[in-house]
Amino acid sequence: MSSRSYGLSDELHSYVLSVSTAPDPVQQHLIEVTAELGRVSGMQISPEQGQFMTQLVTLLRPRLIVEVGTFTGYSSLAMAKGLPEGGRIIACDVSDDWTTVAREHWERAGVADRIELRLGPGIDTLRALEPDLRIDLAFIDADKPSYLDYYEEVLSRLSERGVILVDNTLWSGAVARADDTSESTVALRAFNAHVAADRRTVQVLLPIGDGLTMITRA
Repeated sequence: MSSRSYGLSDELHSYVLSVSTAPDPVQQHLIEVTAELGRVSGMQISPEQGQFMTQLVTLLRPRLIVEVGTFTGYSSLAMAKGLPEGGRIIACDVSDDWTTVAREHWERAGVADRIELRLGPGIDTLRALEPDLRIDLAFIDADKPSYLDYYEEVLSRLSERGVILVDNTLWSGAVARADDTSESTVALRAFNAHVAADRRTVQVLLPIGDGLTMITRA
C-alpha cells in the first residue's frame, strides 16, 4: 500500500496533485506526522482520495457518517470538512495511539465537535449503534477479513439514498493475481465478488487511492 492512487507513476502522480485542490495546512501536517510512523503510514489514504471524499460529502450532505477504521484521522478529517451544519461522524477504531494523532488534528482543524470516536472492535461498535440510527455515508477501511461483516451491518442501517465507500479494494493489484493467496487478498477478492453479485446494491470500483468501491442501494 502507498498513499497515492495505485498505478500512477511518480510523474503522473505529481501532475494529479498539481491540478487538484491541495491538502490544507492541517492535512499536510497530518501527512507528515503519519509518514514518521514508517511503513504503517501506507494505511493513510492518498491526498486525491481525501479531496474526492470531501467533495462527495459536500454533495451528499449526510447527517450521519460512520467510519470503520480511522488510523491517524485523515479520512475522517477530510469528510468532516464537507459536513453540513448538524452533520456528524462516528469514527470506529481499536488503537488509542493512532487515534490520539487523529484527535490532535481534528482539534487543529476545528472539526473535533463533529467527530465522535468510539474505540473497540469495529463490528461490536456497529452492532451497538442505536437501533433507529440511519447511516447516510459509511467508509470502511479496517481489517480486510472483516469487510463482509462490516458491509452487511452497514447495509442493514443504510438510509434510502445512502452511500458506502470501501477502501483498498484493488489492494495494489493483488486481487487480480490468482497466485496471491494471502489472507487479506483472499478476503478482499471474496468481498469484491460478493458485492458484485449482490442484487440489493449497485456499485463501481473507482481506481483512486488503493481502489475505492462506491455502493448504493439498487
